[in-house]
Amino acid sequence: QVQLVESGGGLVQTGGSLRLSCTASGRTSYKYYMGWFRQVLGKEREFVASISRNGAWKSYADSGKGRFTITSDAAKNTVYLQMDSLKPEDTAVYYCAASVGGVSNYVYWGQGTQVTVSS
Repeated sequence: QVQLVESGGGLVQTGGSLRLSCTASGRTSYKYYMGWFRQVLGKEREFVASISRNGAWKSYADSGKGRFTITSDAAKNTVYLQMDSLKPEDTAVYYCAASVGGVSNYVYWGQGTQVTVSS
């Protein structure tokens, strides 16, 4: 089992920045990928970014390319999502997830953290 705890959400104005953190505990010896997703109430959860545990591989959704940066600190079992130039359409609950046994087999999820971007 892996437990994920997100932090760093909040309220920010358009153009501002936030850094989300996700710390894993439990069986962190797994070779897993970490991902960030977001969901607006009433809409499907969407992929934001993902990273390998050692940080060598990264992937971004088009919505965040050039504005979001995902990084990993394996020693701290923590993944970060730096979000710059935020827009009102980035408003959502952001979830951290861990994929085991592959790039997109997300089986562990955090509780989510709210990000609100005001116009």
